[in-house]
Amino acid sequence: MLAAQMVPKYRYENCAVVALDDGGVMVGTQIAIQLHCIITLLQLEEVMLPREPKAIAGMTDGGKFVYNKDYTDAEIDEITGEYHGLIDQERLEKLHRLNSMTGRGSLIHQRFLRHMNVILVSDGLDNTLKLDLAAEYLKPIAIESLTVATPIATVPVIDKIHVMADAVYCLSVTDDFLGTDHYYEIRDIPDHAKIVDTIENIVLHWKN
Repeated sequence: MLAAQMVPKYRYENCAVVALDDGGVMVGTQIAIQLHCIITLLQLEEVMLPREPKAIAGMTDGGKFVYNKDYTDAEIDEITGEYHGLIDQERLEKLHRLNSMTGRGSLIHQRFLRHMNVILVSDGLDNTLKLDLAAEYLKPIAIESLTVATPIATVPVIDKIHVMADAVYCLSVTDDFLGTDHYYEIRDIPDHAKIVDTIENIVLHWKN
């Protein structure tokens, strides 16, 4: 459904789909097939802390580290003061995990995104952390435009997208996000190795 909405505008443009999670690869693949463009995955890791329901921060496979803006500056100062050592430990562990995940080589390359219409895709967004991480990663890259596409998102996320992106495609906006799985009749995301294969073989599935 997202792909059908996007084809009229992007079918003959130079585009690159950047998935923000494995579920985003499944959604983004359908968009990439219709637009005849590449799909990549910006691998992210969230930093969780004890007794905190939301991630305090996140990290990309390029080593970019961003605090979750759902927390106020005062809350971040308080939390980092209390958990400084644990946050540093989590950063190292997440970086190691990301490096292990990219053992086959990074799934995203800046040179493929230069002067492209970049389309960020997730299977559901309930906060802005992944978008903030993507924005930080893209900051040094001269892209043509930035679009965000997701089947479901919260009102604050949509507000954020309107500020950071040139266009947004979202099938449903909700005030009460119940978890991404809730919005799918079938939740059958393949293992990560299969996700990588999907990305590497996308050209084979392009439609005329």
